[in-house]
This record gives sequence, structure tokens and C-alpha cells, in this order.
Amino acid sequence: MPQIFIAHIDLDCFFVSVERIKDSSLAGKPVVVGGRASGRGVVASASYEARKYGVHSAMPTAQALRLCPQLIVISGHHHEYSEISDRLYERMLEIAPIVERASIDEMYFDFTGCETLYNNDLPGYMRKLQLLIKSEFNLPCTIALASNKLVAKIAANTVKPEGVIYIPHGDEKRFLAPLPISVIPGVGKKTEELLIKKGFKIVADLQGVPVDKLVNMLGAHGEWIHRASQGCGSTTVESEHIAKSISREETFEHDISDTMELEKILFKLVEDVCSTLRSKSFLTRTITLKYRTSKFETLTRQQSIEPTNYDPDVFDTSKSLLHKLHDGKTFLRLIGVGLSNFVDETQKEFDLFPSSVKREKMLQAIDRLRGKYGDKSIKIGGV
Repeated sequence: MPQIFIAHIDLDCFFVSVERIKDSSLAGKPVVVGGRASGRGVVASASYEARKYGVHSAMPTAQALRLCPQLIVISGHHHEYSEISDRLYERMLEIAPIVERASIDEMYFDFTGCETLYNNDLPGYMRKLQLLIKSEFNLPCTIALASNKLVAKIAANTVKPEGVIYIPHGDEKRFLAPLPISVIPGVGKKTEELLIKKGFKIVADLQGVPVDKLVNMLGAHGEWIHRASQGCGSTTVESEHIAKSISREETFEHDISDTMELEKILFKLVEDVCSTLRSKSFLTRTITLKYRTSKFETLTRQQSIEPTNYDPDVFDTSKSLLHKLHDGKTFLRLIGVGLSNFVDETQKEFDLFPSSVKREKMLQAIDRLRGKYGDKSIKIGGV
């Protein structure tokens, strides 16, 4: 069984972050998005500058203003928050095989079995993913990687804002042990007060007692709390719908103009997207090339083809698009390839010739070898 890798992304004070994109003068100031203090308004999102004064979400706005008289209160633009959340979700579907949107500002990712696609360094890729979200959406976020959703969510809360953390497999109990019992989902104020009275202050206290003791105290809820304290949680990440596209791109350490070198990088990107496409049992009908110059000019070219998930077919089209854009002299800082307009492989009528059957068996064998020994272990003919 492969190790399970679940990532949790939490957009830091999301509503406030969006307002700061709209108005940069709000940066570094105590800001909340919420209802008016004159009515029964409550805080929906608070900046970390405001939280230093004790302001938090669900607090009446009037109380927040008493705690922080210089607080800036914004009524909010919730339709814009939803639109940005939707765009980010669609973008994340291009990056991870399975993405679950837990709320408007939280997502779970299942990277299980995808280690080779990220250079066998998923913890390192979390930092790259954080930088990507910041550069493309200007949104600060915190990311945690763990073996299940519960530990990932708890871990993210320990490194906010803009933190990245990885809890290695087998370290779940040790990580949770020194944390206050309130970090366990389901331990509300009343449950926390009861447990503290009984001598339970940190998660290690819960870990060290038999489950029956907590069940006697809390009923069936005690069984869940005991299980959570051991670091056990759900590993099911459910996507809302099938990804509309799959893409990979690479930003170069140094600008590149040499066509042959660009083709080699492009071929590697094509191998990645085609491997992911086959894992989903899809064929692509549209290929998009992304091309960014050293002057940050971004160009894209797109071409429709017969449905395929075969690396050489996709590479030939991608290379043709590259040659249409690149003069061999312009320096580039980024190149990328995207696949879209998918067809379910099981619904495609293949030509019943030995060559097509052999190709499918060959591709399956290649993907298995790459999954076991890494992307560089075997190549399909190319540059």
C-alpha cells in the first residue's frame, strides 16, 4: 500500500486578503470584514493585526471596535470572494489529481501515488504551491501535509499565517501530544471545561488513557476524541467534479533561448501531463502551450488533435506550437503545456489492431515503472 499524502490549504484571513488586493492601503492595518456595528453585525474575517487586540470571527462588530478603536470595518464583497475561490479551485484541479473544497477558504488535496510527479519531494512542493498561490492570486495561505485530513488541518493551525508544515508518517501522535486539547475537532468550550476538570489539559493526557474512560465521561463522542488524539483521521478527499484541464509548467533558474534545450524541458512536461492523464483514464483533444519571455510577456497557443494520451503525439503538437512562437533568440523564463477537452478513454472506440493494443499495454507498463522507479527510469522516444 502506498503512503497516503493529504494536504490542507487554508487561505489566511481570506476576505480581508481580497479587500487588500482591491485596496493596498489596508496592508498592515487592523481590518475586519463584517456587519455594521450600529446593527447586529458580526465579524466574518479579521486580519492578524486585528487579532492581536482579541478580535476574532463571529464576534459582534461593536465589541470588536471597543477592543480596537482604530479598527477598519469593511462590509465586504461576497460575490467577489466566491468568484476568486472558484478560480483558485479550478487552478488547483490542474495541479493535484483530487481536490476537495471544504469551504470558501479551505481545500484538501490528495497527492497519494503522485510523488514522482513532484520529484519525490512533496514536502518541498508544498512551499512551491504556496508561492504559486501567492504569485498568481496574490493570496497568502498556510499549507500542511500529513497522512490524513485531521492531522493536516490541526497542523495548519499551528503555523498560521503563511506557514508550511509536514508531519511525517508515524509522527502524528508525537506531533499532537503537547498541543492543548482544544485543537481536537469536537472539543468545544463545554467539553474542554469538563476535560480540564478531570485533569486533561494537553492531547498527551487523552492519548494516555483507555478509550473506555473517555466514553464513560462523554458517551460515544469520547470514542471519537480518543481516536483523534491518536492522530487517526479521514483519508477520503472528494472532488466536486472532474478536472477540466491538466497542466505542468517550469520556471527556469536562468532565462533560456536555445530551442533544443526548450524542447527537452517541454518533453519532460509532456511526460508528466500524459502520465496524469492516463491515470485518470482520459484522452485529450486540445493542447495548449504557455510561453513567458524574460520581459514577462505571456503568450499561449492552442491546437486541437485526435483524442490521445500518447506522449509522442502530444509532444509533436506541443513542439510545433513552440516553433510557431519561438524564434530561437528570445529569452524565456517559463514554458508550460496544458491538456483539456477530455474524452473518457473507456468510451473511445479504438481501432482493433494489434498495434493499438500493444501501445496501450506499453503505456501501462511504462507508467508502472515510472511510479516504482521514478520519471527518469524510462523514456518514450523523443528528444
